[in-house]
Amino acid sequence: MAHATRDRWAEWLAKRRFGGDPELRADLLAKLVETRDTVLDRAQLQKGETLLDVGCGEGLIGFGALERGADSVIFSDISTQLLDFCREAASDLGILESCRFVESSAEDLGPIENASVDVVTTRSVLIYAQDKAAAFAEFARVLRPGGRISLAEPINRFGSKERGEDTFAGYPIDGLEEIAAKVRAVFEEIQPPESDPMLDFDERDLLRLVEAAGFFPIRLTLDARIEGSGPRSWEGFLDTAWNPNVPTVREAMGQALSTKEQERLTAGLRPLVEGGHGEWRMAFAHLAATKPEAA
Repeated sequence: MAHATRDRWAEWLAKRRFGGDPELRADLLAKLVETRDTVLDRAQLQKGETLLDVGCGEGLIGFGALERGADSVIFSDISTQLLDFCREAASDLGILESCRFVESSAEDLGPIENASVDVVTTRSVLIYAQDKAAAFAEFARVLRPGGRISLAEPINRFGSKERGEDTFAGYPIDGLEEIAAKVRAVFEEIQPPESDPMLDFDERDLLRLVEAAGFFPIRLTLDARIEGSGPRSWEGFLDTAWNPNVPTVREAMGQALSTKEQERLTAGLRPLVEGGHGEWRMAFAHLAATKPEAA
């Protein structure tokens, strides 16, 4: 896919989520493979079944399902570029006849027929959904009786400490609070914390939503981690966007700070980033549930 044709979702997946840093990209992809395997294991996918991957991105879960013996996979995403990417990959792999590509959001899976799939999966999709109850209702609608959901969703409230005045992206900023606040304000203007769908739920809300949608039984486990951030490239840090909807750190600094302020923030942060002297806080909820058989 040509760089010039990428939308914000495709560009973020291809480059901006890891700042163009090849070492970080390799580490991230290894973690994504681990998450994919967990999602598919908990889906209890059987050979011959149909799987719907909502927010398929570059197709990691969907192609993994086909490798495990799924009869067919529906790749669903709001990005036509990412669907094109998956279609091209399926064609190259010679499995196009086992794939269907649908442009839709998690909250409106309208093109997908009622009771037509055996498994629904997501990975980091509900964090972008304003109406999460509608998404769960759609998952229930498209599943056959006895069908399953298997979701992996980050609980970003867990890392909300990083929004405090004493850190920036997990790094201490003693003496630079005022400058860092100007950069933070760029992000918060785009995604106000009080209305950001990435922050409006936790694992208890997921349990409430899936139960209200009629699923039973339900299993949710929380994988929460607090650890050192590890050394990384300063340029890669600057060119990282934390999600597809916000600018990179470099872009936000350029927008919010004078040249002198950028130099001060760089002098304070760069040694911490390159030395790995930050704190990384993340939690993922792994949710699996079944749509009951008809009475």
